[in-house]
Amino acid sequence: MKLNELRDNPGATKARKRVGRGPGSGTGKTGGRGIKGQKSRSGVAIKGFEGGQMPLYQRLPKRGFNKPNRKAFAVVNLGLIQKFIDAKKIDAAAAITEDVLIESGLVRRKLDGIRVLAKGELTAKANIEVTGASKSAVEAVEKAGGSLTIKAPAAAE
Repeated sequence: MKLNELRDNPGATKARKRVGRGPGSGTGKTGGRGIKGQKSRSGVAIKGFEGGQMPLYQRLPKRGFNKPNRKAFAVVNLGLIQKFIDAKKIDAAAAITEDVLIESGLVRRKLDGIRVLAKGELTAKANIEVTGASKSAVEAVEKAGGSLTIKAPAAAE
């Protein structure tokens, strides 16, 4: 295969519809907008308009808010960590840090840190160092004979 032979799969790209380009095009004159009326004019935005009635999104009560500076953690379950230890992708003898979890492919990216949850079972004795963990996850790791250390999240630059 050469560079000049590269092409997209048939049907993968579709030609742009050129509107208002004469009667022979099929979308000439009114350009597929019909005749007259507000929607045939330019600069029209009537997404939530209900004919002058109070729109539904304004009638419904609003509750709560999303915290703009909240922390987003990458979540890992204990069962998955055990699965990766069994598959020899993670070495349980060495300390399991956030970088180790990323290198093994268990976590794609760190975000604001990695948080361990107790879903699944951990049988291997492992020393885990992460940003956060649930109480039940800490108990499960200690029950298996390991330790789970929670370190402070890295300060944002």
